[in-house]
Amino acid sequence: MTSTDSAKPPAKDPWDLPDVSGYVVGVLGGTGPQGKGLAYRLAQAGQKVIIGSRAAERARAAAEELGHGIEGADNAECARRSDIVIVAVPWDGHGATLEALREELAGKLVVDCVNPLGFDKKGAYALKPEEGSAAEQAAALLPDSRVTAAFHHLSAVLLSDPEIERIETDVMVLGEVRADVEIVQALAGRIPGMRGVYAGRLRNAHQVEALVANLISVNRRYKAHAGLRVTDV
Repeated sequence: MTSTDSAKPPAKDPWDLPDVSGYVVGVLGGTGPQGKGLAYRLAQAGQKVIIGSRAAERARAAAEELGHGIEGADNAECARRSDIVIVAVPWDGHGATLEALREELAGKLVVDCVNPLGFDKKGAYALKPEEGSAAEQAAALLPDSRVTAAFHHLSAVLLSDPEIERIETDVMVLGEVRADVEIVQALAGRIPGMRGVYAGRLRNAHQVEALVANLISVNRRYKAHAGLRVTDV
């Protein structure tokens, strides 16, 4: 063994994740089913959460309904006051919402969980945004933000059900910077039963977003609220 080999630091444990309990989490689209469910679970786990909406009154009403110290604000204030901002807006408003908040989201860790889907008589199907995915569109629109992608495959029904204590599922997390991805993985792990798993860079976000169309088909056929588990990890 050469001296160079012996000086090489040991490989980092991929499950050695940071403490994220002190971060303020904002949820844009927090009055919709997915955003509301995520806000509820994260706040229940002890995270400080702010729900964002185009209408501050709507956000405040949703926050009051959820409890657990959740606050409501308009989207701009939500973005300004948060360290981590989850984007859970409908796909058709995704681009316009982010473009309008470029300044407020500068320097923030942005977590995009939007799934570009279409629906017809055959069911749900994936749409392919010009940029490649919703996450890549976010990265293009927010050059001064740190964009990641996660929380795509979670059932809003399970997230919002107070009778369910654990949600046994993995959260695929994508991003360009390992430290940012690990923060999001750790955030996912705050919710009992969940685990954040690194799933590649943002260029691989399309297939993760698109898989939701398959899960919708699973749920319809089996009357379920299916999630994902990654084996052998």
